[in-house]
Amino acid sequence: MSAHDFRELYERLRRRAAPSTVDGRCGALRHLTPERVAAAAAEVRIGRTVSLAAPIDTVQGPDDPEPAVHRMTGPSPSDLGSGGLHFATDRFAMNVHGDADSHLDALCHVVFDKELYGGVPASTVTAEGARSLSVDLLANGIVGRGVLLDIPRLRGVPWLEPGDRVTSGDLRAAEAAQGVRVGPGDLLFVRTGHRLRRTQLGPWDAATARAGLHPTAVEFLAEREVAALGGDGNNDTAPSAVEDIAFPVHVLAIHALGIHLMDYLQFEDLAPACARAGRWSFLCAVAPLRLSGATGSPVNPIAVL
Repeated sequence: MSAHDFRELYERLRRRAAPSTVDGRCGALRHLTPERVAAAAAEVRIGRTVSLAAPIDTVQGPDDPEPAVHRMTGPSPSDLGSGGLHFATDRFAMNVHGDADSHLDALCHVVFDKELYGGVPASTVTAEGARSLSVDLLANGIVGRGVLLDIPRLRGVPWLEPGDRVTSGDLRAAEAAQGVRVGPGDLLFVRTGHRLRRTQLGPWDAATARAGLHPTAVEFLAEREVAALGGDGNNDTAPSAVEDIAFPVHVLAIHALGIHLMDYLQFEDLAPACARAGRWSFLCAVAPLRLSGATGSPVNPIAVL
């Protein structure tokens, strides 16, 4: 895709976006109305809960050069050898926007043409944190109807190979094959099989080679008025499909449309559960940490079937 064609697509999508805030709901979350949240509760049929997050990795690897750090801070050896009351305590630190751990991108995460989503000046992101569009916007979480579209299932393969691209046609074909339709306010999850491939073949440098959405597939998100998007990879392909733009889906989804993204989730528990239940929609709750001024957060979305 040429830089010119990408720019035309970006401007077209940006014109479709509403003002940044409607009734306190920012960006594409304006599509997730209280009425749609209430209706999503009807998706619960059997009461099974399924995590959409991968275990946080603390081992260095080709896709995780700066893994999360988990350290025990108590009890001390002397505590363990003595009587009375003591507490086990620990400390955790991570690079939120890596290529291994499940995380959510806030709307301040993408700077493009010196601006954030909605024309907010990039200068609002400072060394102290983001003064606008941070993960603070999600203090009350995201709860709504989730839909999983399984592209490897559609194609009859266990996973998509790194560099493969999911098109709007793939998303529509997966809807038809699975008997589900993505609608306004939905939380869309797209499986490429990234996690299964990583588990079976081992980690690789996902920064340079991964499956994801083709930039034109973002038009599908805009057309269906999707509230949030999650993928088991980065949502963007690598190498990029666009000249000189490394993360075109991030630019189009976050910066043009105001869609919160969730990267590096895992659907290897959810996909078979949906297949057994014979349906691919569910109630979904996403609860990022309340990190003031943060550009993202570790996340553990929960599907309730």
